[in-house]
Amino acid sequence: MAGKKAGAKKKTLVDTSQRQQQMAIVTVDTCLKCPAVCTRGAAYMEKMSKPGSIGYGVPCILRRK
Repeated sequence: MAGKKAGAKKKTLVDTSQRQQQMAIVTVDTCLKCPAVCTRGAAYMEKMSKPGSIGYGVPCILRRK
């Protein structure tokens, strides 16, 4: 008996408008140049102004990918 072969699954296409946006990670030099300072950026700049502080960046709301 010849059975039916399993066909390939159809991939669902994701609309680009439904894709979740990601925020870019920016450093303190980018935050200093920004004309619209957000609360997260202001707190990060204050933290980085202390001597010996190490920062890895902060997600920027204004720079979405």
